[in-house]
Amino acid sequence: MRTRNGACSSIKSECLDNIVPLGERHLWLAIKEYVEHYHQERHHQGLDSSIIPRGNAAGTDGLIQRRERLDGILNHYYREVA
Repeated sequence: MRTRNGACSSIKSECLDNIVPLGERHLWLAIKEYVEHYHQERHHQGLDSSIIPRGNAAGTDGLIQRRERLDGILNHYYREVA
């Protein structure tokens, strides 16, 4: 996930600047959701703005779906496999 300072900066600017954690457990849940989004759903400049490849690629058919994290602060759009 980049350097430690870069990772902390990303978590802060893309996640924690948009929520008010209601306790330590809530803070760690938000960080966990962000890290999962970062590694599984976020586009990466080092990969030509691509998502880190996973086992099954989506086709061009099927409905477009939205996966929402942190009550809509983080969103990932993908095509449902037909």
